[in-house]
Amino acid sequence: GKLVHIVGQMTDLRVQIGGRLAQACAGERNIPDGECFLAPVTDGIEGEIYFEFPTLAFGHEVAGIHLEFSQGKVVKAQAERGNEALQKMLATDSGARYTGELAIGTNYQITQGMLNTLFDEKIGGTIHLALGRAYKEKRGGGENKSAIHWDLVKDMRLAGSTLTIDGKIILREGKERMGRMTNVGA
Repeated sequence: GKLVHIVGQMTDLRVQIGGRLAQACAGERNIPDGECFLAPVTDGIEGEIYFEFPTLAFGHEVAGIHLEFSQGKVVKAQAERGNEALQKMLATDSGARYTGELAIGTNYQITQGMLNTLFDEKIGGTIHLALGRAYKEKRGGGENKSAIHWDLVKDMRLAGSTLTIDGKIILREGKERMGRMTNVGA
């Protein structure tokens, strides 16, 4: 696939993936595991996204994050709580305002957030977008460089939420629409 379109609460985001193939994680990277990820094209994100799950930055809870992207770069950012920590993360370096990862959480045994990113990003029916450094995978990897890789989690289980690839529904209201999540970018 080439274009991911994410629609949800305060979200309408288009993400170019340039035909990159996603990596499925089923226990070889983290415990618990359960995600399918790839790196977006660095300058290929347009629109806005709102993250329902809180996260931590510099020891502070950051919640209600709303980001606007133009040509892959975060051009506007606001948090309902912890906005100062959000702005500090974005100021880390020039790569911090770009993304390094887009992923779908596929572990349906985890059902609620714990304010622990390694668990929260795996919740089945969520997605996460990482600001900063991209993984250097043989397939699906990206070029963005940064001192940070900060995963932000969006709840796609909410009414009206969809993720499509080239117009094909992949995730609707948190439910996978194409079976097992492998080779999602193909």
